[in-house]
Amino acid sequence: MQAIQLHQFGSPDQFYIGEYDTPEPNPQEIQVKVAATALNRADTLQRMGKYPPPKGASAILGLEMSGIVSKIGSKVTKWKVGDEVCALLSGGGYAEYVTIHQNTAASFPSNLTLQQAAAIPEVFLTAFQALDWLAQLNKGESILIHAGASGVGTAAIQIAREKGATVYVTASKGKHEICLQLGASKAIDYRSENFEEVILKETEGRGVDVVLDFLAAPYFQKNLNCLALDGRMVMLALMGGIKAESLNLVPILQKRLKIMGSTLRSRTLEYKTKLTANFWDFAYDRFSEGHMKPVIDSIFDWSDVAEAHRYMEANRNKGKILLKVN
Repeated sequence: MQAIQLHQFGSPDQFYIGEYDTPEPNPQEIQVKVAATALNRADTLQRMGKYPPPKGASAILGLEMSGIVSKIGSKVTKWKVGDEVCALLSGGGYAEYVTIHQNTAASFPSNLTLQQAAAIPEVFLTAFQALDWLAQLNKGESILIHAGASGVGTAAIQIAREKGATVYVTASKGKHEICLQLGASKAIDYRSENFEEVILKETEGRGVDVVLDFLAAPYFQKNLNCLALDGRMVMLALMGGIKAESLNLVPILQKRLKIMGSTLRSRTLEYKTKLTANFWDFAYDRFSEGHMKPVIDSIFDWSDVAEAHRYMEANRNKGKILLKVN
């Protein structure tokens, strides 16, 4: 098969498309001919050699895909050749074929295209894990979602809205409209506004019940300060840095806060299987009826993968960036 590979770790210029061994399914796996895959921040880190794949995972980039089942293992009972599926991956999406365990594959509503389905698994499963499994966001609560116009951000807004929560987001001014359209009550320009001050004003000093954070160090103190009593914070990335200085940790005890962190890529097969099933129980009808939707910023041909990575690293996207695989 053909696959996107790297000459060496480094800039997007290191990408090339070349021959690679086609993966064959084991008895419990299906082989999928990939129609589309999507970019994630983890891909840019792996490209630079800063985020190696878990043991046993493909060295090829790509954490999600959609496509058509092309082969099935001898013990596969859930799928047949020709079925359309999408799935979260530990790697391998930037290729013509992938193999996945039959239990991690998911069908999707007929009103969604294969390209739209490719924009769902990583961001929606990540957001669902954070809001439902970890933060246990409830109806009537409030949440602050940082990077609201990112892939995970746009998914989290919709999930929180569907759960009946009041949603606040941070995003650059030009990305406010999409966040508000998806269901945010208030969009805060992180470049010109102090989100802590805005949140405390909006909530009359109470704060929010949940914070979903990707920035880490530079936001840590403000996140603590704008959480309400019994508030929960879920950290999913360290994009702003790993060392915070001069912290006041009193709010953690004073407000009985819970601080959680999570990654999804290295989770067990059992964990991913259960998460996938729980998410689609929650989301299938909502996608089918149009209450939720994958948010796609742009679609690149996979031959333009370097351009797609540069586009993501320039922080230009509102939602997902897809690669159409030939």
